[in-house]
Amino acid sequence: MKYELAQNFPNPFNPSTKINFSVPRNSFVSLKIYDILGKEIIKLVNNEFKSAGKYTVEFNASNLSSGVYFYRIEVEGEKQFVMTKRMVLIK
Repeated sequence: MKYELAQNFPNPFNPSTKINFSVPRNSFVSLKIYDILGKEIIKLVNNEFKSAGKYTVEFNASNLSSGVYFYRIEVEGEKQFVMTKRMVLIK
């Protein structure tokens, strides 16, 4: 197993989507959503301790407008891992 942030599914989505990620060792994880301007919208995972494994988080954007959003994972532990991906909300 390796550090991974998968593409959300479905994408484009309305109003909710699932984001999968995996961590190969016990780590503190943050998963945040940003708008096109880089403003933080929501923290789906807020620096939570996660055991090694695969995880799925659901993001409900019913209160947001259509557009492009970004989701970013930051993992701190023995190694640091950061990755950002793009998703599209269509209403």
